[in-house]
Amino acid sequence: MLTGIKSVFVAITEEGRHEPNAALGYALSLAKAANAHLTLEAAAARYAIPYSLIDDFGQALISSENRRIAELAEAVASAARSEADFAGVVATVESEQAHFGEMRDRLVSRARVADITVLDSEPSAAEIDRGLIEAVLFDSGRPVILVPPNRASFDARHVLIAWDGGACAARAVADALPILRAAETVEILSVSGEKDLASTVPGADLAPHLARHGIKVTVNLEGVGARNVAEVIRSHAAGIGAGLIVAGAYRHSRLREFLLGGVTQSLLKECSLPLLLSH
Repeated sequence: MLTGIKSVFVAITEEGRHEPNAALGYALSLAKAANAHLTLEAAAARYAIPYSLIDDFGQALISSENRRIAELAEAVASAARSEADFAGVVATVESEQAHFGEMRDRLVSRARVADITVLDSEPSAAEIDRGLIEAVLFDSGRPVILVPPNRASFDARHVLIAWDGGACAARAVADALPILRAAETVEILSVSGEKDLASTVPGADLAPHLARHGIKVTVNLEGVGARNVAEVIRSHAAGIGAGLIVAGAYRHSRLREFLLGGVTQSLLKECSLPLLLSH
């Protein structure tokens, strides 16, 4: 039984491109499983170009597009109300149109007063949605579940913890405790070879802590080999039939991420399983 989660926030961003949306279904099933209140924000992007750069005809086209996007967002909100009623989930549903900065600040504020936030994943670092994900993840102080297109229903019977002994991983585990307690099996995976784990807490030390919470847990150590850490995590999660990966989210400079990549960026770029991330 899933307890300890009382408020779930889900944001659906509408940009007028009919992108796949799995976050709403996932959030509804999570809220239902936890008997939690669901808050949904159907956030509509608002576009604007200074009058000095475009004529009246161009401004009319932008206004028309903004109206179309606002209508699409309201349709999402209306459908969400119906789905929540049908699922028996108590929900607050809102639809607002805003420029990117306003939208970002609004979503971060909403996430700060929820137990957990659910967002659709976005593999491309250049997209608006990735900017919103990173803002909520790094600025809200709350955990985020990122949902790929093929996972529209909450399933955390089997959970994989990606553990490196760092502060962000510890935060993620603490944030995920309600889900971990309800899981049938939990596996701690530490990956050796790319990061020196000798001075950090190995998974074997985390296991007794989780066991004291009544969590059935196993520990595994796997080497990187020719792969990177993110590839090992993804492969191992698929191999054990995990429905959720729990991991810490690390942020480096944009230049460093561009030159060297990073586990968080690699997981965000390509993962077929929902990710619970904390920073």
